[in-house]
Parts: sequence; C-alpha cells; structure tokens
Amino acid sequence: MKILQALTALCLLPFVGYAQSQIFTPAAQNEAGLKSLVSKYELQYNEELNSLPAKYKADYKDIYKSRWENIKSVFDRKEVYTSKAAQQYLDAVVSEIVKSNPVLKDYQINCYFSRSGVPNASYIGEGIILFNMGLFQRLDNESELAFILCHEISHYILKHTENSITRYVTTMNSDEVQDELRKIKKADYGKREAIEKLTKGITFNSRRHSRDHEAQADSMGVALLLNTRFNANGATKTLAILDDIDKDSVDMEACIRKELNTSGYPFQNRWITKNTGLLGGQAKLKKDLPLEDSLKTHPDCKARIVLLEPMIANAAAKQDYLVNKAMFDSLRQVFKYEIVEYAFASDNYTYSLHYTLTLLQQYPQDPYLVTQVGRIMNGCFAAQKTHTLGKFIELPAPYQPANYNVLLQFIQNLYLEDFAGIGYNYLKAHATQLNNYPSFQKELNLSAKYILQ
Repeated sequence: MKILQALTALCLLPFVGYAQSQIFTPAAQNEAGLKSLVSKYELQYNEELNSLPAKYKADYKDIYKSRWENIKSVFDRKEVYTSKAAQQYLDAVVSEIVKSNPVLKDYQINCYFSRSGVPNASYIGEGIILFNMGLFQRLDNESELAFILCHEISHYILKHTENSITRYVTTMNSDEVQDELRKIKKADYGKREAIEKLTKGITFNSRRHSRDHEAQADSMGVALLLNTRFNANGATKTLAILDDIDKDSVDMEACIRKELNTSGYPFQNRWITKNTGLLGGQAKLKKDLPLEDSLKTHPDCKARIVLLEPMIANAAAKQDYLVNKAMFDSLRQVFKYEIVEYAFASDNYTYSLHYTLTLLQQYPQDPYLVTQVGRIMNGCFAAQKTHTLGKFIELPAPYQPANYNVLLQFIQNLYLEDFAGIGYNYLKAHATQLNNYPSFQKELNLSAKYILQ
C-alpha cells in the first residue's frame, strides 16, 4: 500500500478543483544511486573483457567498449527512472516471471524504466533491460507488460547481441572480406562506395536485433509467459498495439491554433506555413507498404502474431493482473508527464512541446502542462537570443511523422519576439486560475521580462 500511496500522490487530476498536491511533480532523480549502478556494471564489463576470445580480441574489445559506452550514457544522462516505488513494482513483475521459470534463476536480470517517450523496450547488455515510459503508457494490462519483459529476457539468455558480435567479427576477418578490402585499398577511385557495398548486410548494430532474432525472442518469450500466471493473450495483444504504435493521430496544426491563439498575441498563419523545398516541395509518393513496415519502430507485427497464435491457442485462461492493477494504472498516468519533463531536461524542446500539446487535448487547462508551454517558449527565447536554439530543437524532415513536422516547422517560423509574445500572453491568459502555483509564477515573471527585451 505504501508504494501505491507514494505514486498516487504524483498522479495528476484534471484542473477543475485542483489542489497543489494534485499537480504533477517530477520524481527526484537519485544521482548517487545512478553512479553506484554505473560502478557495478563497469565491474561486470571489465570482467567480460577479460573473458573475450583471444582470436581477434582487439576487434571484440572495440565493439564491447562501444556497447559499454552506450550503457554508461543511459545512466549518465539520467535516463533511468530512480523512483523507488516504480522500481519495486517493476522488480515484482520480473520476480513473478523468474519464479515461474527455473531456467532464469541463475541469470542476473536487471530491468529499469527509461524516461524516454519512444515506444520501445530493449536489452542493452550486461543483463540490463530498459522499458521505455513511452511504451508502458500505451499498454492495457500487466500481461502485456509481462510478455514484453519475457521477450527482452529471451534476447538476453539467447545471447542475440553477443552472437551478432561474434558473427560480425568473424565475417570481417574472413579471408574473403580481407581480400576484398586489400583490393579496395589499392584502387584509385570509388573506395568509399566499394566499402559501403562490401559491408552492407554485415555491419553490426548493437541497438537493433535482426528479424530472425525477433521471431526467436517472441517464441521463447511466449514459452516463458505460458509458465507464469499471466494471461498468454498478452503476447498477441501486445504485438497488435505495437503494429499501430507509430500511427500519427494528433492534428498538431489544430492543437497549435487552439492552444496558442490569445487575445494579446493572436495566431498568425505564417507560424505554420511550410517552406518550399525539403518539405513543401516534395512529390507525393505512392504508398510502399513493405518499405513503410520496415521503417516502423516494430516491423512485421502482423506476421509475428500469426506465428504466435498457435502457441497460445489452447492456453488456459489466466490473469491480466497479478502484481498490482492500481499501481499499473498509476504508473501509466505518471509516465505521461515524466516523458514531457525528461524531453525538456534532455534539451529537446520540440519533443517536450509535442507531448505537452498532445496531453493538453486530454487534460485541458492542466496546471503543469500550461506552465510547461510557457517554460518551453521561455527556453526557446533564451536560446534564440544566444544563437543556440539549434541545440534544443529538431528540424523538419521527410522521415519525421507528419504532425511532428508541423510542430517543427512552427518553431522554425517563429521570430525572437514571437517566442516572447506567445509565451507571455499564453501564461497571462491562465494567470487568474494559476496565481498560487509557484512554478507558473516563475515562468510568467520570466516571460514578462522577455517581452520587454
């Protein structure tokens, strides 16, 4: 109950009749705890280096070093969520999986919530699984959470990353590849193109599993899930969610027009006008469904569902919740806001604004979200004034989701005085309701200073 009470205190309620205690407050990060975890995993990494094969050891060490640097960066940039209540909940779900699968008892499985809004989960090495908040808040129940954990645990115990590293090092050091590299080195022209052609298909990427690996992890993940008391249908339901998870359903232009149009600084059409060229001038291409699927965060979901359905067809009816439904629901709510906060703390103002405006459609007049709009505008003004805005925003590009591009183009179109004018007048319009909210007053006072500059 104490865990639930701790999280419930963080949950945000709609604005009407709000009390200070009901406004979202980001969880404090345990920096000492993060440093301690880095030290722990660095010891594991060093032990791993000592056990690498002697043959081609230098090549192995380079790749394992790169993987370690990625792991360390996750902790250094405070991506790992250190809320004790949330960690205890996640550990309880993992424990439910492990105790039902004796094969897992000798593995050191360490799962953490990532504050990233990207809807994904991943095994990153050293027994570490990251479960992104952006994925968790899209799930419907614990059985889906359990399947994703089983899937990532399967990547770990099947050594998919390590086997890929071995295959890559062996292939790159084979006589055939080395002969080709020597020929390319002697060539007078086209070396770069020849290298790209040679290495295409054998380049190692520690952050992305092959489709064969995904199928294997699905199959073993279901086998692990079937041994638990969780509902096996969580597997196919999860994949159905993942199949649609990249769909861009928010009308961002309507959001911007609705939220940022104030009497003191009326909406201007030039704010959302596309520049001709990269975005405005591109031809409309026919839909390439195979390519479209390959670019998804989670490709092949429909095919993966078909493969798993026979495995769960005769599974006994079990439970969607085993650990704590109230905690699951509380985390889903809290994570919506932690994503907004982490994007801003990570100096990605456009990502934070996108999440903020999207959530405002669900929670109109929300004190934290209203304040966050002003905070982002103030941040953009300060960065633009010092000519550093490019460090805090993303640029419009064809590979970005369409509605996110609308927001990115909006930011590109604003002048220095627009950031000040939009921020100040937006906050001023909410001043009567939020006068007693200190964070709001701080941003309003700052924007009042900026409007005079």
